[in-house]
Amino acid sequence: MRVLHTADWHLGQHFLTGQERTTEQQAFLDWLLLTVQTQAIDVLVIAGDIFDTQTPSYTAQELYYTFLVKMQATGCRDIVVVGGNHDSPTMLNASRQLLRQLRIHVVGGVPTDPTEQILHLNAADGRPGLVVCAVPFLRDRDIRLAVAGETLDDRQIRIRQSIADHYAALANHDSVLRLREQDVPVLATGHLYAAGGEAREGAERDVHIGGLGLIGAEHFPVAFDYVALGHLHRPQLVGGQAHIRYSGSPVPLSFTEANDKQQVLLLEFKGAGAPVITSLPVPVTRRLQRFHGTLEEVEADILAYDNSAFQLVAWADVLVRSDETPAEVQRRVQAVLQLQKAQVLAPKGVRHQRATEAPDLAENAIPLALLHELTVDEVFGRRVASLPPERAAALTATFGELRQLLAEADPLAWGGEAL
Repeated sequence: MRVLHTADWHLGQHFLTGQERTTEQQAFLDWLLLTVQTQAIDVLVIAGDIFDTQTPSYTAQELYYTFLVKMQATGCRDIVVVGGNHDSPTMLNASRQLLRQLRIHVVGGVPTDPTEQILHLNAADGRPGLVVCAVPFLRDRDIRLAVAGETLDDRQIRIRQSIADHYAALANHDSVLRLREQDVPVLATGHLYAAGGEAREGAERDVHIGGLGLIGAEHFPVAFDYVALGHLHRPQLVGGQAHIRYSGSPVPLSFTEANDKQQVLLLEFKGAGAPVITSLPVPVTRRLQRFHGTLEEVEADILAYDNSAFQLVAWADVLVRSDETPAEVQRRVQAVLQLQKAQVLAPKGVRHQRATEAPDLAENAIPLALLHELTVDEVFGRRVASLPPERAAALTATFGELRQLLAEADPLAWGGEAL
């Protein structure tokens, strides 16, 4: 069986100036269709965060459904889609019954019958070829109930154990054990923040109640020959285990991800046991470029920038450390940007920091004018950042629970932003 693992598409993402990144995401999906066909992929696994919000735009939904339709001509027999923390389980599951007729298996949220997460997929000859334990993002209601008077440490232990128990119950199901004994490989999915994983600054929020759902490689049962994870946007292993990994996002979603390796993962199973894993690089159509430094350094770097390797004009994050007046900094930088407008644009504008101020303050400083770019969680995080760590963690946990309950009751209550 040849399986392709991808995640974190974030279709419909708005970047800085409000535009959806439709062109870049369409280019990826076109490349993915061709790759599935040329690599003779049997199963495509999408490990969550298909969309960027719980209420995706028409354009984002059109990208998704058009891709699924075009996949029918590639020779790929099965597609597995699980919901992430940015996805609406209800929205994904609305088309589940219809898509099942096309061998597209959607698990938007944990179903009432947990065994519906166990998928038996056949090989080309009709015999069992792969078992998929399709675990979506586990919301608070899926893994525990609040306990009055619970300490932060107790909560951490219980959430971690609840997540581990969820995976163990699937791994120990009779049908999973029976097929694995018959040399059928078992793949599990997950959308979570695993211990040791590297999250980007502000790009990936701690998704399990204030970050309390952190689990390690040891919490995934040995019955899983591969664990296909989503949520962290940088490709990486979990606990040094080659068979437990994040594929990463195929499109850079923030400036912090500009130097990450965009990829999808090809898994070749020869019966039960760990697959042969090959990274397939995804072409990047738009470069996200940082220009940080003194006024002279920034000017020189912008003028020297060559965007010829990319299809679309680069987007730049410009931070100038200078004791010149803000007006002079803006004038000079805008002048070089104008000269390079065919190669690079600065949608965030130009940030200015006095050279005499500490560099770390410069990196963290965000002008008030850009407050609209922050998520609700990022604003809350900044508000509690100066508090003692234990107090900040407790408040963040409570805030996370409140946000999750409200969003599940009414996704539009937060402007459609996914938790």
